[in-house]
Amino acid sequence: MVEEESKSFSVELSEKGARENKGFVQDEMLNAKECNASSQEEIPETCAVAINAATVENQDCEGKEVLLKFSGQARYRVTREILFWLIIASIPVLVGATIAIIAVSPKCLGWWQASPIYQIYPRSFKDSNKDGNGDLKGIQEKLDHIVYLNIKTIWITSVYKSPLKDFGYGVEDFQDVDSMFGTMKDFENLVAAIHDKGLKVIMDLIPNHTSDQHRWFQLSRNRTGKYADYYIWHDCPYTGGTITPPNNWVSVYGNSSWQYDEVRKQCYFHQFWKEQPDLNLRNSAVQEEIHNIIKFWLGKGIDGFSIRAVKFLLEATHLRNEPQVDKSQNPESISVYSELYHDYTTTQVGMHDIIRSFRQTMDKFSIEPGQYRFMGTEANNLQNVEATMMYYGTSFIQESNFPFNFYLINMENLSGNSIFEIVSLWMKNMPKGKWPNWAVGDPNTVRITSRFGKEYTNVINMLLLTLPGTPTTYYGEEIGMENTASENATFPEKSPMQWNGNLHAGFSEGNISWLPVNPDYYNLNVEAQKTQRNSTLNLYRELNLLRNNELPIHRGWMCYIWNDSNVFVYLRELDGLDTVFMMVLNFGQASITDLKAVVSEIPSEATIRLSTDFSNIGKVVNTKTIKTEKGEGIVLEYKTRKQIHTMVAFQAQCFVSEKACYSSALNILYMHC
Repeated sequence: MVEEESKSFSVELSEKGARENKGFVQDEMLNAKECNASSQEEIPETCAVAINAATVENQDCEGKEVLLKFSGQARYRVTREILFWLIIASIPVLVGATIAIIAVSPKCLGWWQASPIYQIYPRSFKDSNKDGNGDLKGIQEKLDHIVYLNIKTIWITSVYKSPLKDFGYGVEDFQDVDSMFGTMKDFENLVAAIHDKGLKVIMDLIPNHTSDQHRWFQLSRNRTGKYADYYIWHDCPYTGGTITPPNNWVSVYGNSSWQYDEVRKQCYFHQFWKEQPDLNLRNSAVQEEIHNIIKFWLGKGIDGFSIRAVKFLLEATHLRNEPQVDKSQNPESISVYSELYHDYTTTQVGMHDIIRSFRQTMDKFSIEPGQYRFMGTEANNLQNVEATMMYYGTSFIQESNFPFNFYLINMENLSGNSIFEIVSLWMKNMPKGKWPNWAVGDPNTVRITSRFGKEYTNVINMLLLTLPGTPTTYYGEEIGMENTASENATFPEKSPMQWNGNLHAGFSEGNISWLPVNPDYYNLNVEAQKTQRNSTLNLYRELNLLRNNELPIHRGWMCYIWNDSNVFVYLRELDGLDTVFMMVLNFGQASITDLKAVVSEIPSEATIRLSTDFSNIGKVVNTKTIKTEKGEGIVLEYKTRKQIHTMVAFQAQCFVSEKACYSSALNILYMHC
């Protein structure tokens, strides 16, 4: 029946002048103008054909039969098989090519690796409203100074609302700015201005404790709801104004870590001042509060945190007495922090889990390109470098990008040997593939110029900016500021920044400053040093330019060459480049060093690329007799294809982290991402 209808349909088409098209069979005589809507002639009536559903279904079946008929022909089948196997064969080639591209491509340095960090103590940086206190608007006014230094990252220390006990590290409100520094709007404007100049900004986070004026503490001392357990409370007998603490734990600043509270009738625990009660971070609700604080400030646009006092986050729950350093000492006389081993109040099990959770929260804000959020930890354990290195995390779980390295800050004696020992200590213990960092000053340490003398300021800055990793510069070190010598200076390392020779060194246009300015400000200031070719400021800037522009110094190998009581010598080199930079830094007395005797493969001559004495720049020196004066530093440059890090004798003395990638097979150096 179907066949008859089909034949009838064909005959009908033929009678009406239409043509039948069987699948791919095309009548060559078909006039293209027929059924053409653009034709000006009347559309032939034969183009309008009424076709019922049964007829369409029949035609579909016929088309499929035609397709099957042609697909079985050899020329079509072979072509399909060739294309199929070509696709199968190309898959592993494409996968292999992708892996190879990833393997040989350089890993871009993060913004926190690409530039020094400039640490600002806001109260002492620049006063914008003449009240004698530095503020947020003052920082914004001086952003061009940061740009001039070729620095890309600013670290602002605590500006939270605070009673200012312990310089703002006892926080009253983690989501507000102290009125001394300005308003939240001032902070938002500062962050926007920093980003407009292509800079990044990090700030302090203090999760270990709060001020006793904090709302949480006031609720906790009254046992209000969930806040009752936000701090560490314990019963302690209190009679006649004297308490009997639960154990012998001692505060960092001395005396018992336990303080009796008249409202709650219990003792609370504090690792620092009694006005800074420790939070109970074993309480998940407290941890959640800290995560919310992190989210709040990341939402304001900051680029990361320096998380302070992390080794104190947890304490042992058993409250046992800590071991005495001197077992013969009368236990009743213990009142100094150094008299105990702090086995139960620092670095407790679970502490690293809390830090990793902070990292995970920050990672949620790091998804978009260019929006990576940095996390550093202040956690130096001077007696146990392995414990410090644990803050890097593991190969699989990251914690901080790096724990801030304060080992140079705590150095007591300056010499070539002591510098070598501290640098080597960090580099040898740092986990493979991690990124080092260095600092020589901070708000709580005597300034380097006052510690070691003016003659060593420049060479210490040269060390800081030519070591591998991220250097941190405390404000004023770029001009060699000293601790203020004024008798009224309670905190001499925090004296106001010296901008020019005007009243208060240009720090404030008011009549007062919160701390006296160093009397040497008239000659030692930013404005004056910009005009002095051989100044500390210009050397700092040139060192930073060298670091930014030369790949071996920025992300190459570091190899120790020589050290003695006077000098520390190391070099920076990179696979694929024949340019080598060798630093000869004098931290003692005048000295002559025979580098050829140490490394016979180096050339007999080298050029001084940079020196603490600008008059020596460009001079050619004999590598057998490198003379350095007291406190002098020189950066030598020479060409060679015999790289030190490939020599067996030096391999144990060479280190590299995120080097630029070099393909020896293709002789290609990837200089830029």
